[in-house]
Formats: sequence, C-alpha cells, structure tokens
Amino acid sequence: MSETTEDQNVRVEAICDQMIAMEGPLLPILHEVQEEFGHIPEGALQTIAKKLNLSRAEVHGVASFYHDFREEKAGKHIIKICRAEACQAMGADALADQVRRHLRVDWSQTTADRKITLEPVFCLGLCACAPAAMVDGKVVGRVTSDRMNRILNEVGA
Repeated sequence: MSETTEDQNVRVEAICDQMIAMEGPLLPILHEVQEEFGHIPEGALQTIAKKLNLSRAEVHGVASFYHDFREEKAGKHIIKICRAEACQAMGADALADQVRRHLRVDWSQTTADRKITLEPVFCLGLCACAPAAMVDGKVVGRVTSDRMNRILNEVGA
C-alpha cells in the first residue's frame, strides 16, 4: 500500500516540530526526512519551507546543493567512489568506469533491480589509501579492480 502525500506531510510536519527549536534546523530536518522516507519527497520541501518560514526555493536550493540528499529512493546498497584528485591519480577513474560498466548505470543512478545505487563522492579522507570507496557507509581504502569485484559480488551485483 502506498502512502498518501497527506500522510507524508503529517510525518514531515512532526519532524519539523521536533527540530524547529534547534539552531539552524534546516539541514537536520532534511537529514531526518531522508532517513524517514529514504529520500526527500517533493511535497516535503513545501511543508518544510512553511514550517521554517522560508521559500520553497530556499529549501530546494539547500536540498539540491548537497549530494547526499536524494529526490528518489536509493537502492538497497550504496556504493560511493571517491572522485577527488588523490584517488584519481591512483586509478579511481578506471575503477569507476569498471563499476559503471558492470552495473550498467551512471553516477547517481540505481540498478534496474533497485539493489545498488552508484554515487560520486569528492573526498572520503583516505587520500593516503587511494583509491577509496564507501560501501553502505563503510569506507574502503586501496580498492583494486579485484577488490571491487569482490565487493560487487558481496552486494549481489
């Protein structure tokens, strides 16, 4: 059974009410909404804007600026590959090409079976262990082609 926009709005309003007293509540609210729904539903932007006395454009601008906020639900597993210079110098571009070919997706896309979402990230802080990736929130350094193949097998790709 799919939930209605009205049900979503009630839940978004409750999140806003819980966090509105915080200093700078917009980002924490967006994170909590995404945690609740797996993405930021379109209708949530207007609800958040109204609760915080902001324009919908201001809320959309913040939500679209940060790469971690999604407009659609991600796959069961999220693989992020570092795109920063240190990782590129150590072979991240070839690694990314390998993964994109294997999964048949491009950046910020999810496989047809909804199992895996591939995302770029612009530094994981593992520059000395490049190339780096993050798999379901766990950072992985020194990712070789073989190691990535094992990771892809583990997540069912």
